[in-house]
Formats: sequence, structure tokens, C-alpha cells
Amino acid sequence: MAERPMLSVEGLTACYGAVTALNGVSMSVPRGGICAVLGANGAGKTTLLRTLSGLKRAESGRVLLDGADITRLPAERHVRHGLAHVPEGGGVIAELTVEENLRLGGLWRAGRRDRARSAAEVLELFPPLRERVSRPAATLSGGERQMLALGRALMARPRVLLLDEPSLGLAPLVTRQIMRMLLDLRAERELTVVLVEQNARSALSVSDHGLVLNQGEVAMAEDAGRLLADDRMRHAYLGF
Repeated sequence: MAERPMLSVEGLTACYGAVTALNGVSMSVPRGGICAVLGANGAGKTTLLRTLSGLKRAESGRVLLDGADITRLPAERHVRHGLAHVPEGGGVIAELTVEENLRLGGLWRAGRRDRARSAAEVLELFPPLRERVSRPAATLSGGERQMLALGRALMARPRVLLLDEPSLGLAPLVTRQIMRMLLDLRAERELTVVLVEQNARSALSVSDHGLVLNQGEVAMAEDAGRLLADDRMRHAYLGF
């Protein structure tokens, strides 16, 4: 019997007024899988993540997390069910320290000891943050801020991580480090990742599966290696 997907999306539709941003999008990601969501600007990638995390209301369709229907739940309940969302730009609070930002990510966890253990795990994963734990996030480099955004999301110990453009504005070396961390997290925690990226080659290099969106609809859903090898698809939708 096939294992139940960790994340299933069935016929998801979302609108902004009269504009349909997602039109019947379906996808599934197995436990510990990494799925790259690709496409041009305006294809619906960010709307997909916002709808999955409860920040955007779905007009129709379903989002299932490990079999549980979370489609109509408020965003904070998505977190409690095990889904974390790192938006484009990370969204860290610049005026707060690294430690305070991390604490925000673990607010809903029941015990102080549990939160402290989560924070220690994050600082072990991202050594540059440990060295700057008492500094305001405003003093961090772009790469360090992205690490902090990831670390804050991991404070909730999610089962599914939604990442929107984690490499935006970062140097290639830092981008490679972040992609490597995703592979490590998958191996160590069996974390399931949905990765939105403009850098299609980088995203597909760490993904098992790729989903290409075009004007809010699925243009192709395929094994990541096959997408990389499909010249027509790459030229038509991925820009390389």
C-alpha cells in the first residue's frame, strides 16, 4: 500500500477580485520530499504558498496535511498542524534581536524547556546566528537574515516547510549553503519542503519533483531530473 502524501493539494483555486490567480492546481509531496514550484513572475507561485499556509482564502479545492483537511483553518492553526511558511524576503523583525525573533517562532510551543531546546537546535544548525544571538536582526547580512527566517520557522518543528524565494538577493555561495541545508533537514528530520524559486536550476538540483505554473495553472508536473533535461520546457517556462 502506497504511503499517504505528507501534503496533498486538490483542485486549488484562489482569486484576487475578478482575477483568478490559481486555477484548479493539484499536487502532492511525499514525506521528506522536496518539490520545486517554478514559473515566470505572476504565474501564481507566491499565491500558492499563501493559500497553502492559510494567509489567502481558497475559493475551492482542498489542502490536506498528512491526510487532515486544513483548507479552511486560520493561519495559526496551520502552524499547529505542522506547516511553516517563510515568505519572500524572510519577514524577520529588524528591531528585535536574533534570540527574540527565534522566540516568536516558538511561541505556541507549550513549555519553556521545549522552546529552549528548539532554539539550541536552530543555533546548532546555523552557527553564524549563535555568534550574533543578542544583536538586532537589522545588523545581519542578507544571508544571515535568511538563516534567521528559516530558523524562526524551524522553531515550531514543522513537518512541512514552505519557502518563497530563499535565494533572492543572495550571493551564489550563500544560495548553495541554503540549498545544502534543505537537503540536510530532509535527511535529519524527514522534513517535507515546497520550494518556490526563480533560480530554477538551483531549485531543481535539490528537488525530487518539479511543478511548473503558468498563469495560475499547472503547465507540467514532473521528476526534477526530467524537467532539467527537457529543453523545450526549460526554454518555454524556466528561462535557461
